[in-house]
Amino acid sequence: MTSCTLAAIETLTKRLPIVIWVVHVALSLLLLGCANPPTQANRSVTLSTDTLGPSAIQSIATHSLDDIGASGFQLLPVASNAYATRIELVAQAQRSLDVQYYLVGNDDVGHGFLRALRDAAMRGVRVRLLVDDLYTTGEDPILSLLNKHPNVEVRLFNPFTAGRSSTLSRFLLELNRVSELDHRMHNKMFIADGAMAVFGGRNVANEYFLRNDMAQNFIDVDAFTVGFIVAPMQALFDRYWNSDPVYPLGALAKTRLSKEELRAKFEEWTGPENTPPPAPLPPNDVLGYGPISDDLDGGRLGLIWGDAYVFADYPDKPFEPGNGEELLETSATYNAVEAIRMAKTEVVATSPYLVPGQRGMVMLRSLRERNVKVTLMTNSLGSTDEPIVHLGYSHYREEMLKIGIDLYEISSLRVKKNKRNYLFGSSLGRLHAKLVVIDRKTSFIGSMNLDPRSATTNTEFGAVIDSPELARELIRVIDIDRLQSAYRVRLGPGGGGLQWLSIEDDEEMVQTTEPESSPWLRLKLWLLTHLVPEHLL
Repeated sequence: MTSCTLAAIETLTKRLPIVIWVVHVALSLLLLGCANPPTQANRSVTLSTDTLGPSAIQSIATHSLDDIGASGFQLLPVASNAYATRIELVAQAQRSLDVQYYLVGNDDVGHGFLRALRDAAMRGVRVRLLVDDLYTTGEDPILSLLNKHPNVEVRLFNPFTAGRSSTLSRFLLELNRVSELDHRMHNKMFIADGAMAVFGGRNVANEYFLRNDMAQNFIDVDAFTVGFIVAPMQALFDRYWNSDPVYPLGALAKTRLSKEELRAKFEEWTGPENTPPPAPLPPNDVLGYGPISDDLDGGRLGLIWGDAYVFADYPDKPFEPGNGEELLETSATYNAVEAIRMAKTEVVATSPYLVPGQRGMVMLRSLRERNVKVTLMTNSLGSTDEPIVHLGYSHYREEMLKIGIDLYEISSLRVKKNKRNYLFGSSLGRLHAKLVVIDRKTSFIGSMNLDPRSATTNTEFGAVIDSPELARELIRVIDIDRLQSAYRVRLGPGGGGLQWLSIEDDEEMVQTTEPESSPWLRLKLWLLTHLVPEHLL
């Protein structure tokens, strides 16, 4: 196998179904060792109730409550504030930190976050960190050091059990269960002292917090919350933490470094010389909110209140017979879709990966038949980090336009031109927010894309919130990107072909080919049109 082939497979791991496809086609005849899952014998069951007790932030949350049955929210559309909120909650936690992410990056943001968790554990805070194992290549040493601290435990979802030093060796040594490795935990959740939480679309890595200065950054939205919603979030975390697909890091990660060497490496990697602090926060974000630290120091939170419920796919969903083809009432997709079905006047949604499929098209047609206005925003071919998924979306684009859906696609170049301090400056911007606003009063915020992978393959988390005030703020955030950073897509003259509209220097510009994409990229996608099954997207 050539070095070029190896590099190609490494690149393809960005979207796991394609890896499976390549491995089955190119490597199925190789005779390779097969790994088995490690033992669960030493895994203990722990619960959020194990650390119940008073804390300063719990007192602030209780003091801020508008109503005992309500939940309070503050949107976090600005990356710097979203990161600072997490770090501030870690710094002020006194009892517990329950952290669940698809990705914790081996970069400045990831290192700074892990160091903050370590510091909290040294103060006596119990830290439970649950990470999906897909993107942990090379992170075993730093995660192991964190894991060896008192009060800390790190667990991995659906782990690779062999060849952990490189992405390629992970797959090559586990071909016997490669189809299982397609299933990932995409949830994002952060809970401090069982009283305050952050959830939404962001992972913990540079590109989610505007720290990739010369590359792409993601447009995303989180929500900070307190009140009634937090206890169900804790219960969902406990369910995942103690589930069968989750394994202790100590049963998987092997290192030749001593504890002293690990500690020295941790200090080196996460110290100020190699992990520079983030830039100072602006006094206010785009919605007028100041840093959360100001509210915490003042002892009362400025929040929007509403009724809310949370939901998540059960942890074993991806491994059940049928691969999740039937949506369960507990699933993220089912709950989001049911909320959308109830729309009476309007649906506004953003999804970085938008592949409605036939089932989704039935729902969209039903909405339009009832004269429900539908506005959808996703990535353009030029801005997406998953061109193969864009291929699946493009199959439905004309049909969506013909039934009267307003369609917008994020433009990396238009994002780059925005100079406001809460946007992207000189970096490329890619949509990553998963948001839905229904009838300007009900909102969905979570980790779920509107695509087959979220519905049937991965696990996801989300919340539905009934609050007209929060819906207005979310629409405002969406409109910033829709009006300033996106193309409007429409049918060409006579209803044939597509056009991409944008306003440049007060003039309407019209393009008739996929903007910001090369002829070679468009040719590659055309060649793949009939080769990649839609259910893998």
